[in-house]
Amino acid sequence: MITSDNQQIGVVPIADALRMAQEAELDLVEVAPNAKPPVCKIVDFRKIIYEQKRRARESKKKQKTIEVKEIKMRPAIYKHDYQTKINHARVFLGDGHKVKITFMYKGREHTHPELAQRLLNQVLKDLEDVAVQEIINRMGSRLNGCLLVKKR
Repeated sequence: MITSDNQQIGVVPIADALRMAQEAELDLVEVAPNAKPPVCKIVDFRKIIYEQKRRARESKKKQKTIEVKEIKMRPAIYKHDYQTKINHARVFLGDGHKVKITFMYKGREHTHPELAQRLLNQVLKDLEDVAVQEIINRMGSRLNGCLLVKKR
């Protein structure tokens, strides 16, 4: 058993340990239940809970969340629209997000997956200075999209 001022007392019966904790107006907390004999400490339990919550809050502040931003394109896209979407992808990658490029098909466009492949190659070429391809997603025989991440 360990007292509130971190002094080791040794092996003490449970009843005596509880009495000592009540006299000090603190709680008896089991620190190492798997030890032989189990180790207990006399502390203020509310203080321990508060410190755990504070540590969790601090670690949460240090975490960085990465979002996946999606950019949708059709294989038949106009040059200006394409350039706008590429510029958005650059901004997203610059902010540290991942960018998912998705191709949407209308009508008979799905019978020409080579158009989407050509467009994807152009996207990769235009963004090669800031991004690398992480995953390519193929659904059946047609290209559905890819995931880009910022270069290190």
